Amino acid sequence: MGLTTAMYTGLTGINANQTRINTIGNNIANVNTTAFKGSRTLFQSQLAHTMSLGTAPSATTGGTNPIQIGLGVDVGATQRNFTPGSLETTGIASDLAIDGRGFFVLRDAGGGQVYTRDGSFALDAQNRLVTTDGKFVQGFGVDSGFNIVPGVLTDITIPLGTASMARPTSTVVMDGDLSAAGTIATRGSEHLSQALVDGAGNPATAGTALTNLFSAADPGTALFATGNTIRVSGVVKGERELPARSFVVGVDGTTLGDFANWLQGALGINTDAGLPGTPGVTIENGALVIRGNAGEQNSFEISGNDFASDNATISLPFQFAQTAAADGSGVFTSFTAYDSLGTPVTVNVTFALEQTPNGGPVWRYYAESPDARDGSRVLGSGTVAFDNEGNFVGATGNQFTLSRDGTGAATPLTFTLDFSGVNGLSTHTSSIVASEQDGFPPGTLVNFGVGEDGMIYGTFSNGLTQRLGQVAVATFTNEEGLVGLADNCYGVGPASGNATIRAPGQLGAGTVLSGALELSNVDLSREFIGLVTSSTGFQASSRVITVSSDLLNQLMMIIR
Repeated sequence: MGLTTAMYTGLTGINANQTRINTIGNNIANVNTTAFKGSRTLFQSQLAHTMSLGTAPSATTGGTNPIQIGLGVDVGATQRNFTPGSLETTGIASDLAIDGRGFFVLRDAGGGQVYTRDGSFALDAQNRLVTTDGKFVQGFGVDSGFNIVPGVLTDITIPLGTASMARPTSTVVMDGDLSAAGTIATRGSEHLSQALVDGAGNPATAGTALTNLFSAADPGTALFATGNTIRVSGVVKGERELPARSFVVGVDGTTLGDFANWLQGALGINTDAGLPGTPGVTIENGALVIRGNAGEQNSFEISGNDFASDNATISLPFQFAQTAAADGSGVFTSFTAYDSLGTPVTVNVTFALEQTPNGGPVWRYYAESPDARDGSRVLGSGTVAFDNEGNFVGATGNQFTLSRDGTGAATPLTFTLDFSGVNGLSTHTSSIVASEQDGFPPGTLVNFGVGEDGMIYGTFSNGLTQRLGQVAVATFTNEEGLVGLADNCYGVGPASGNATIRAPGQLGAGTVLSGALELSNVDLSREFIGLVTSSTGFQASSRVITVSSDLLNQLMMIIR
């Protein structure tokens, strides 16, 4: 071996230390790069020139060791350090950091997957969560019921300011006191119209055609023709005026019985079997008879102007006279529920004391709604029972369905009245209210947050919170085998293994922190020490070349 070998050996030291300086320089340059992972350069010796392999010891001589002269150094590897960096809080909901193992999954412009620890995300013009250079953050979407759809990656979308949602009412909580002190309701109010006859002068019946209906006081003039409208307005029920309703002859019915059934629904009279009295609208001896449900809160006040026809030349013989008054202690309440579109619907509930057995009072309630779309205000009736100490025992008939036909909302709206918070103490007055209900009117998405499990929750202007999606993370068997790409991204390498996509916090994957970013894990003090040792090694290797050159020059001088 000659001196030139020493020169080339020194050159390997220069090249190796230069590579290490380049690595250190890259680390220092990225000391403030979000989620940057520092690298280190590892050296390894090159092959040595073997002059002797050595000898084994014998009985007469000792063994000798190998004689080898190294041929320099080489770069064995550059190794990326995936130790998590410190976290910096930003307060920005779209800034995400992974606490532990894993990478965010991105979709690039070509549709391929790349991976990053840099969670400095933002929303684009289409409300998609993207990186600073426009790559799409991937995660799991939700179905129509806002349930996460696992296993299928999609672009994360957070439609701030555009998404609107409502929740239909399913439970209404009642609160108050239904007193045991009071009078029992046995009957409702009763009203009787003037006598009606058919064209032959016979008393009208349920089967009498409306176009063949006459007033007994004026049998020569028919009251209705097909297409006429009968308008009912101004009727007072329990001190509250009912909304106006209209009946079109030939459309809503053709007989007096049809009109009686329609009027029964329009007035909200419940005719379920077993109710006190005989509530309903009937035709008796040629006259319309209106019997309300029991209890003073169900009592009707009907004046002569409450029934009118669009035929101005006809005066309707619906001058109802009250023939009986309602009795029984009662109380009234009203609340607003919401259908699936968030449209408010009014529900009225009247209560009447039905019995006071030894065990405690039993109250009957009647539910109705002017917003029902099936032509009848009636929703149903049930009872609430208490023991002799006023404790709630149970309720019957407390689930109701309300038609929303023709509104675009899911129909029917089904909800339950929860009376468990009501008591039956023997106070002088009863009062009851709907203290809460779980429906919501329409609301716009105004804010969002991300949980440790990557779940994205949206907050709507109506106070509703719903899942919008879930951020996905990828883990690898060998993170150091990933190939570094531009823009803080990594790609799958031959030694990394394939990505395993999962939810944050599952099977060893790290959790997600919202409003925070991961800092670079570069340790400047360590990098400066490495810079000093590398530059020293570079200078020393250069000195080997210089000394070898001087020695060669000395040899050249021998021949002079």
